Amino acid sequence: MRPLRLDLAGFAVFRDETSVDFTDADFFALVGPTGAGKSTLLDAICFALYGTVPRWRDPRSVANALAPSATEARVRLVFETAGARYVATRVVRRDGKGRVKTAAAGLQRMPDGFDVRRLDTGLTPDDLGEVLAGTPTELDQAVPEVLGLPYDQFVTCVILPQGEFAEFLHAKPATRQQILVNLLGLHVYERVREQATTRATRAEAELAATDRLLDDLGVVEESELTAAQQRVADAEQLTARVAEVLPRLAAARDEQARAEDELQLRQRQIRQLGQVRPPAEATVLAAAATTARQARSQASEVVTAAEEQEEKLRSELAAAGDPATLRALLGQHQEHEQLTGQRDELRGQATQAEREFEAATEALTTAQAEARQADAELEAARAEYTRAQTADQATALRAQLHAGDPCPVCTQPVAEVPPLAEDSAVARAEAAGKQARAAADRAERRLAERDVAVRDLDRASTAARTRAESLDAQVAELAATLADAPPVATLRADLAAIAATEQRVQEAATAVRQAREAYRRAVTEAEQADAQLSTAWRSFESTRDSLAPLGPPPADREDLQTAWRTLAAWASGRSDELAAGEPAATAAVADAEAAVAKLRAELTEAFTGAGLPTPALGADAAAASGAASVAAERARAELDRLQQRRDQAQRLLEQRADHVRAAQVARALAQHLRANNFEAWLLAEALDRLVAGASAILRELSGGQYDLVHQGRDFFVIDHHDAGLRRPVRTLSGGETFQASLALALALSEQLAGVSTASASLESIVLDEGFGTLDAATLDAVAATLENLAARGDRVVGVVTHVPALAERIPVRYEVSKDVRSARVTRVGL
Repeated sequence: MRPLRLDLAGFAVFRDETSVDFTDADFFALVGPTGAGKSTLLDAICFALYGTVPRWRDPRSVANALAPSATEARVRLVFETAGARYVATRVVRRDGKGRVKTAAAGLQRMPDGFDVRRLDTGLTPDDLGEVLAGTPTELDQAVPEVLGLPYDQFVTCVILPQGEFAEFLHAKPATRQQILVNLLGLHVYERVREQATTRATRAEAELAATDRLLDDLGVVEESELTAAQQRVADAEQLTARVAEVLPRLAAARDEQARAEDELQLRQRQIRQLGQVRPPAEATVLAAAATTARQARSQASEVVTAAEEQEEKLRSELAAAGDPATLRALLGQHQEHEQLTGQRDELRGQATQAEREFEAATEALTTAQAEARQADAELEAARAEYTRAQTADQATALRAQLHAGDPCPVCTQPVAEVPPLAEDSAVARAEAAGKQARAAADRAERRLAERDVAVRDLDRASTAARTRAESLDAQVAELAATLADAPPVATLRADLAAIAATEQRVQEAATAVRQAREAYRRAVTEAEQADAQLSTAWRSFESTRDSLAPLGPPPADREDLQTAWRTLAAWASGRSDELAAGEPAATAAVADAEAAVAKLRAELTEAFTGAGLPTPALGADAAAASGAASVAAERARAELDRLQQRRDQAQRLLEQRADHVRAAQVARALAQHLRANNFEAWLLAEALDRLVAGASAILRELSGGQYDLVHQGRDFFVIDHHDAGLRRPVRTLSGGETFQASLALALALSEQLAGVSTASASLESIVLDEGFGTLDAATLDAVAATLENLAARGDRVVGVVTHVPALAERIPVRYEVSKDVRSARVTRVGL
């Protein structure tokens, strides 16, 4: 298996979509810091192919495939094996309840020469080639067949997990033995021993069951077979006799049945002919049908006339003009008249307002003069009051004093203010002033009222004139519109005529509906009358058809009554003819019954002679044949049963011998496989082959310096650079240990491929091994070993490392880095 391209998204630390192209990478390294995701790329390859990963504790759980908080993981691997290219895909999803499972999986064989770079162009699944698997189960079955390697051998031959690379070389003998048992599948022999024991137990149980069956069958004596054979002969003789008599009995019964049928037919025909009588309503139905047809024709003519009248009136209505237009013109006339009246009324109002405005203007002028006169009189009263106060200061002061106030002259409190003299000039002046003030106020109010009235009349006059001028425009516009229109009287006369025509149209429409309804009733009545007449004719035809075998005369299709009378007369004559032949038919039936009774007696004698009860010989004569056949079958069945018992006993004896042999062989195999030295011998043979293969590889990797051998349960190397010195593998340096471990791993992978159930193609090996603990010299030896392995050209070599010194010597490197969101892969080198 040679990887060509790996696409993954949402898988473990690779949350984002990531693609790794291995197409031309024959010797590559996955590099990057610890934890970046290098080993995860190998996990993705294993998961795409087998649905599990060596580092997962539970191979059935796929939850580890999902990146944290992701709901879906996709992995797609394009690989090449045995010259063909394939693409394997798996999709894992988390459902709403948090359960994680494989949602989709598939394997397709790509077209020959398919360029993996086309995967970036948005291909459809149909473009990827032939579908070999479409479900997870089908994919799990198809991959081992395509690769030739099951999962356990794949992770030992192709993907070597981290930490287990040199385990086999340094393991204790007991541990190494268990590793070989697990890797080479030697535990199968334990399952063979268990199956052999199970088969021995089953064979012994079947042997016991066979013995019980033999006991149940018992021994079949020869006399029993002879008696059974005689019973078969007697039954076969009875069958032959019954077969000879039954045809004659059947013919006699047929003759009896024919005679009885002929007699019954004659009697039935006589009764049938006697029932032919013309129905009383035949004439009435024909007349009713004729009357109904005439009524229907008349109703149709009435409908036509009513429809023509309605159509005529509708034409007249259409020619009378559009009533809406006429009503619109009439409304315009009315509006013109109304607006003209409003305009004239407004002009009168404006004229009246102008006259009232002139009168109000004169009244305003008078009020202004009166107001000026009142103001002059008020000023005179004020002047007079001032002169009176000056003349009588004491009186003036007294008017301002009140009891208790200080005197303005002596400042002493005034105990009592003497009243003013009645004839005081100040009092007279004050009274005159008040009168003048009141007169001035009255004049001012009249002046304000006259001013408001003048302004209101001026506004009213202006508004009336403005509205009248506006109405002048509307009246002129309507007058222009109605210049060519008919007068009001004509319009009203036309509308009245249209209304009358519409009324006649409605009456005509009502007449049409009534005529149509009458026509529908006439049609229904005619159809009912025709149906009744048709029913009467069908009754006649049915009666005549039932007499067709007797040859009735032709019927008059125009007159039902005549047709019935003709048929009844013929039926009476034909009935008399049939009644004359009835005695001869009765005698034929009696002769046939006697012949049948004679043949039944012969069958009864035959059954009695054979010692069997006579079956019921009723109308079904086959009962005798069946009874004879049953007797013969029972006799033959009894004979066959006896013969089968003897044959079955013989077969059981042969099966018993087979069960004895199977139990002995299975017990012997289980005993041999139970011996401890058998597995040890198999392990020794496997270890010899493994060490021989690893030694050849180690000799090539070490430049001919080392051979690998084993003695007892330990590994040794032969150092040809030190005179063929044999020394334990624990004395090897780190680089030499890596070479020896690699040689064992390659030999073990090839040996596993040899015992695979299919043809394996080992075209790749990927070492996920930590090299950080090696010193510089050892690391150099490891690098040289890997370079030599890649230079062999028989497989792709991949290395997972974070050691720069090793990575720099590998031509193609894939740098794996990771940030807080996702891991990424970048190709560097060639």
